[in-house]
Amino acid sequence: MSNGSKNEYIVRTKGVVKEYTMGGQTLQALKGVDLDIRRGEYISLMGPSGSGKSTLFNMIGGLDRPSQGSVFIDEVDMAQLDAAELAYLRCRRIGYIFQTFNLIPVMTALENVTLPMIFAGTPSEEAAQRGIRLLEIVGLGHRFHHKPTELSGGQQQRVAIARSFANDPAIILADEPTGNLDGSTGTEIIELLRRMNKDRGVTVISATHDLKMVDVSDRIVYIRDGLVERIENREDITIHLGEMAGAGGLAH
Repeated sequence: MSNGSKNEYIVRTKGVVKEYTMGGQTLQALKGVDLDIRRGEYISLMGPSGSGKSTLFNMIGGLDRPSQGSVFIDEVDMAQLDAAELAYLRCRRIGYIFQTFNLIPVMTALENVTLPMIFAGTPSEEAAQRGIRLLEIVGLGHRFHHKPTELSGGQQQRVAIARSFANDPAIILADEPTGNLDGSTGTEIIELLRRMNKDRGVTVISATHDLKMVDVSDRIVYIRDGLVERIENREDITIHLGEMAGAGGLAH
């Protein structure tokens, strides 16, 4: 799949507001977020718990709808899609990676990876061949018959990464992908995601607390109190890294 010019925006949010009603009170998780993400970028969304970064992540992924404003994927306003169209977009255009892996325990690694392909109507033999290729890319070609309980946390996350690429998506959404992994394994997963981003031209958007993610991000979007606090390019962030580490604000 051609991913076009780097100058094209694959994700655009315009004035995104998200309100929740709890106990008769209205809570604004997002207060009007404008964000443009270029095709092929590696973006990290960072911010303290309750900042709104997970809510924004869910808006971009079509997992939730804004109360006000618009989210565009490839210039398509997701709010204008019906349930079937939204399901098609999420299946074909977006791959998801979760902190808890979200693998199906009774299925092998290969069956987990091919499941999105089967949902998309790919013939089972073609799906199996593609699944094995993806597992080889993430370094698990020798473990494709193993079930999640027979794999380490890092191996399970590699399966989840392979699954996220099942239908050759334009966007990978990674929600705290290193949150359940130790430091060295987390670094391996971050480097694998960056390699997949570079080799396949896919846009990666990660919601994370992991400062190691900054090393591979093209831009870091800091979310605070439901708004974009600032956006920094990787080469400009060294001074802020020292401040954050010293304050303990975002580090685990």
